[in-house]
Amino acid sequence: MDKKLLDILVCPICKGRLVYKPRVGELICKVDRLAYPIRDGIPVMLEQEARRLPADEEVTG
Repeated sequence: MDKKLLDILVCPICKGRLVYKPRVGELICKVDRLAYPIRDGIPVMLEQEARRLPADEEVTG
């Protein structure tokens, strides 16, 4: 993932910062508890494509 791209990407819902998780290929919004997938190197920033994070899943970073 390009560092410059990561610096400008925000959550499409709350406009908050995202946490990049390269091992799982996701961008995480801590506020909305959503994980946006990265497919073929392209972030999919659609709410309907995001995975809801369970309450017990810790988000660090």
